[in-house]
Amino acid sequence: MILASNLTLAYDSKKNIIENANFKIKEKEFIFISGSSGSGKSTLLKSFYGELPVKSGHLLVNRIDLSKNRYSSLLQLRKNLGIVFQDYKLIKEYTIEQNIMLPLKVHNYDDTVSKNQVKKLLKHVKLSHKIGVYPEELSGGEQQRVAVARALSHNPSIIFADEPTGNLDDYSSDVIWTLLKNANEQLGITVVVVTHRIPKDLGIKYRRFNIDEGVVYEAS
Repeated sequence: MILASNLTLAYDSKKNIIENANFKIKEKEFIFISGSSGSGKSTLLKSFYGELPVKSGHLLVNRIDLSKNRYSSLLQLRKNLGIVFQDYKLIKEYTIEQNIMLPLKVHNYDDTVSKNQVKKLLKHVKLSHKIGVYPEELSGGEQQRVAVARALSHNPSIIFADEPTGNLDDYSSDVIWTLLKNANEQLGITVVVVTHRIPKDLGIKYRRFNIDEGVVYEAS
């Protein structure tokens, strides 16, 4: 699913953020990536979906070699990904249904299928009563729940989430963790989450990678 071999990442030529990382993430695993602020957690996650190019070494995601950084390869990769950002990245001019439907339109889903999927997802994220509402009319927690629904809409094989509960209240955090847990357990989706706060009672088997001074290692 994800294989890193001597992976080195940097934003410029002066300083490497991640150095010579070697690890493997298998299908259907739930993975946490932790570390102190500025350690490179989000940097590593960005490389997984091609936002940050590989400086050296090799990185395979869904059998696509991101070391080659080909545009066509990135398009192919992202068809099977769902991404959840800390700042939601919802389109404010679109209703929440239209935001959730975006990946479905990109993948040419039938309109009826898309509408049914959106309705089902809004129920899952407990926002059925907000149909027709725009993102700016929602709380931060509600916006993040919409973002998770959008990430799930096209049935991805992997979900990447960057601090998905970092700014949320306890209720919304619990909803987000339940959604990600169910996506992994019930749908077999590989979930990779960057977070500084791993929930104590997630109730699921997971692995954790920690980043310290550019070194990625599996933590117990």
